[in-house]
Amino acid sequence: MRLLHTSDWHLGRTLHGVDLIDHQAAYLDHLVELARTSDVDAVVVAGDVYDRAIPPVEAVTLLSETLARLTEHTTVVLTSGNHDSATRLGFGAPLMRDRVRLRTRVAGLAEPVELDDGLLVYGLPYLDPDAVRHALADDEGAVPARSHEAVTAEAMRRVRADLARRPGARRSVVAAHAFVVGGTASESERDIRVGGVDNVPAQVFAGVDYVALGHLHGPQGLQGPDGTVLRYSGSPLAYSFSELRHTKSTVLVDLSADEARTELVPAPVPRRLADLTGTLDELLGAAGDAHGDDWVRITVTDEHRPADLYRRVRTRFPHALVVQHRSASPDSASPTAVVTAAHDPLEVASDFVALVTGHGPSADELAVLRAAYEHVTAAERSA
Repeated sequence: MRLLHTSDWHLGRTLHGVDLIDHQAAYLDHLVELARTSDVDAVVVAGDVYDRAIPPVEAVTLLSETLARLTEHTTVVLTSGNHDSATRLGFGAPLMRDRVRLRTRVAGLAEPVELDDGLLVYGLPYLDPDAVRHALADDEGAVPARSHEAVTAEAMRRVRADLARRPGARRSVVAAHAFVVGGTASESERDIRVGGVDNVPAQVFAGVDYVALGHLHGPQGLQGPDGTVLRYSGSPLAYSFSELRHTKSTVLVDLSADEARTELVPAPVPRRLADLTGTLDELLGAAGDAHGDDWVRITVTDEHRPADLYRRVRTRFPHALVVQHRSASPDSASPTAVVTAAHDPLEVASDFVALVTGHGPSADELAVLRAAYEHVTAAERSA
């Protein structure tokens, strides 16, 4: 039994204002060809298919065309992530009963896609605790705690219960979109903290053979419970400069009678990322020779900002995405911290309160900040 595992396509995303749809289409061409030549039983897409709840028309068209092409060769099991609108992505799911299986509803998470040779694929949509915990109440009406660990544990309890009801030995796969303990994040994943907690222990996924994870953009394997292999496929493209050292890939999974073996198949690289630092003369000279066709972030370290900096850099580096000046002189170094999407928003807000008032927020003030943040993120999810 053989699968292709991929995730985090983020169709419709841009990189510092650059439209990536053509590069995303190139990856999907590669995926279709990989499915054709690898004789796979299914392609499993573990969430964040789109970059936002209401995707651009070009992204919807690209997904539609890609699914049509993939189903000429195999079955596609697709789940929703925290960037997707589960309702919009799952539109028409009851009609797609042949080779496109959308798993975007909590009610169906313990209903597997049954493939040849007895392989069962369970698709868990992204489980936002505030949105799903009441739907995951147990038979006695007990509602899971307000955390990603609690709702994922209840979902996996239902998966294991379904497996136990099926006679004979079955190979099983779970597709899930979550931040599993031990994973390494980058700057381009959206924060999913609820109640201050965003992670799920790997032990929650015990009882299945392979867990196809989505959410983290770097391909990586995690230490799972006995007999369970957990892996992030990572995103097919780099979506921030923190990912410039990633080797983007698709996971080829072979499930034999007693093990799950994985192989990373490198994804096409549309344009390399490079992060260059130095004086303007150095960067316009030999230091920049190898990067004229790269997407680059340029940090110029001259003591004083050079005249006509942006034009001179863009003339040498036509694909420069970020151009900034930071003097290397200790006396002129800025004390301002750089804040990225990888920072905890509540820590950033707390630091701001401390900067303005001279002391950190009280426990009551922290509760107000957390409630405000979660209210905003919930509004985004409902869009």
